[in-house]
Order: sequence, then C-alpha cells, then structure tokens
Amino acid sequence: KALAKSMGYVYVDSGAMYRAVALFALRKGWVSKENGCDAVAIESTLDQVQITFELDAAGVNATFLNGQRVEEEIREMAVSHVVSHVAKLSEVRRYLVALQQAMGRNGGVVMDGRDIGTVVFPNAELKIFMTASDDVRAARRKAELDFKGQDVTFQEVLENLKSRDKADMERSDSPLIAAENARTLDNSTMNREDQFELVLGWTQSLLV
Repeated sequence: KALAKSMGYVYVDSGAMYRAVALFALRKGWVSKENGCDAVAIESTLDQVQITFELDAAGVNATFLNGQRVEEEIREMAVSHVVSHVAKLSEVRRYLVALQQAMGRNGGVVMDGRDIGTVVFPNAELKIFMTASDDVRAARRKAELDFKGQDVTFQEVLENLKSRDKADMERSDSPLIAAENARTLDNSTMNREDQFELVLGWTQSLLV
C-alpha cells in the first residue's frame, strides 16, 4: 500500500476479492469450514457479486461488496476458515482474474495476491514473491486480529495459515508458486520501513 501511494499508483488486494466472495457465500450459507462449499450455487451467482476498492472517509483504501464496506469483516477468522474452499473454484478464479486484469489493464497498479505474477499479469514489469516464516506470519496476523478485538489464539491463527497455504499450493487451478522471474523478499526479520525502501529501489530502477 505504501509503495502504491508513493508512486501514485492504484493498490489492489486480490486476496480481499476472494475473501469478499467467501463472505458472500458465507452469508448465503453456501460454505462452511467443515463441509466445504456449494460450488454450483456460488458459481451460478457470481454476477451478483460486485467488488470495488474505494477510499473511505478516513482515506483508507477499503473493500466494498455490493456497495457495503466489508474491509474488517472479510479479515475475520470466520472468513479465513472458508476462503480456500471458495478460492479453489475455477469459475470464481476466472471471474476474479478477469476483474483484476481489467483493473490493471492501463498500468499504474500495485497488485497484491497469490497468483498475480503467474496468472493475472505474467508479463508484469516487477514481480515480488514475498514470504516469511510461518511463526512470524502468524504472530503478525494475530497482532492485527488482536488490534481489531478478535479473540483468537496464536495456535489457531498458525494452523489456519498453514491450512490455507497447503490448499493454495495443492489446488489444480493456478496453484501458489513463485513466478520464475520474481524477486524473492523474505521479510521475516525486516520492518515495514526497510521493506518499503528495498522494494521502492527495485521499482525505481525499472523507471530509469
């Protein structure tokens, strides 16, 4: 987000889009952690799912589902537990990839997601495969949830993270892998400022 802001680019969180579809399905009763999802019901109603990113009153780039702000709700564990069930559906992926490609068609976009460099924009000017140790990622995620007042344990967050990674790496449609020409950024021991400066340098070197 900081990189996009500094460059005057649009920031798109593709993961938020999958979470928005998962929330839509959750509200309809079409997906659960234990029983998976009703693929037919979800895929046949994608035309009822409108996802946009808008600046809210506080200047935050927020996710909206059918005109309703859902930025906080899509980050809740209830959605985290089911999003992989929805994200593996081929029709959902096709629908959202088309939306993402339309958003970035004219360039000037920083897009965050698990298949951006391999599927959505295979010819992107800069691809970054960002990673960190599972424990570090879980600790960061728990801190975010704690700040939002959600009562979760570190172990619950860690297990959910590992489960989603496994599902995303093993799905047949656009699995989670690093693009061959991506730069790898392991930020396990880096703060946000150091990451920003490093990536900004990579970006600026392409504009010279």
